[in-house]
Amino acid sequence: MQGDINIKDTRLRAFKRLLDIMDDLREKCPWDRKQTLESLRHLTIEEVYELSDAILDKDMEEIKKELGDVMLHLVFYAKIGSETNNFAIDDVLNSICEKLIVRHPHIYGDIDVNDADEVARNWELIKLKEKGDKPKRVLGGVPKSLPEIVKALRIQEKSAGVGFEWDNKEDVWKKVQEEIQELEVEVKANDQGEDNLDKIEDEFGDVMFSMINYARFLKVNPSDALERTNKKFISRFNYIEDKMKEDGLSFDEASLEQMDKYWEESKKK
Repeated sequence: MQGDINIKDTRLRAFKRLLDIMDDLREKCPWDRKQTLESLRHLTIEEVYELSDAILDKDMEEIKKELGDVMLHLVFYAKIGSETNNFAIDDVLNSICEKLIVRHPHIYGDIDVNDADEVARNWELIKLKEKGDKPKRVLGGVPKSLPEIVKALRIQEKSAGVGFEWDNKEDVWKKVQEEIQELEVEVKANDQGEDNLDKIEDEFGDVMFSMINYARFLKVNPSDALERTNKKFISRFNYIEDKMKEDGLSFDEASLEQMDKYWEESKKK
C-alpha cells in the first residue's frame, strides 16, 4: 500500500512540475507568450506524427520523449484556455474522466459484456445518446482533417459499431474483386477514348475503401501496412542508388534492366 502511495505522489509531483514550468514559460518566454491555439495546431500534428514514427520503429526511449512533447502541447492548450476563462487543466481532466465513466458501464455500472467488440459497440451507442448542442450522428465524430486512410478506417469502425457490418471477410474480399472489376471497366473505356477520369477516380477510391475494409477484417492496420511497404521501398531504392554509385552509373545512364537487377539484389539482402 505504501508503495502505491509513493508512486501516486511521484506522478502528481511530476505533473505539477510540468504545470509550473508551463506557467513560467507563458509568463517569461517571448516565444511561448505569443503562441495561440491556432499557432500550436500544426506543431501538435507534427509531434503526433513523430510519436507515430517512434511507435512504428518500436523505439521505447524515443516514444517516451515524444509522449513528453505531446503532453507539453496538451498542457499548453489548457493554459491558453485558462487565460481566456474558457477551461483549465482540471476541466479538461475531469471532462475526460466523466466521459470514460459514462462510456464504460461494464466497469462503473451494471452492464455485462462478452468481449472488446461489444465494448466498442456500447461506446458508439452511448455516444449517440449523449446530450449536446448538436444532434449526434454516427459519423459526425470523424475529424475532417484526418489522413484519408485513417478517416476511411474510422468511418468503417464507427458504422460497424452500430451494426452496419459485413458478416465475414470472404464477402468483403468479393466486394474488393467487384470494385476492381468496375475500375477495369472504366480504365478500358478511357483507353478507348472516353473522357471519364472522374469515374476512374471514383472507382479507384472504391477499391481503396474496400481494401481498407478488408484489412480491418484481417486485423491489419492499413496505415501501418502501407508505411511498412514505404520503408521497404525506400530501403531497396537506396540500395539501388548506392550500387549505382559504386559502379559509376547515374540515373541518366542506367537502364531499367540494370536498376531491376539491383532491386532483386536488394530483396535478397
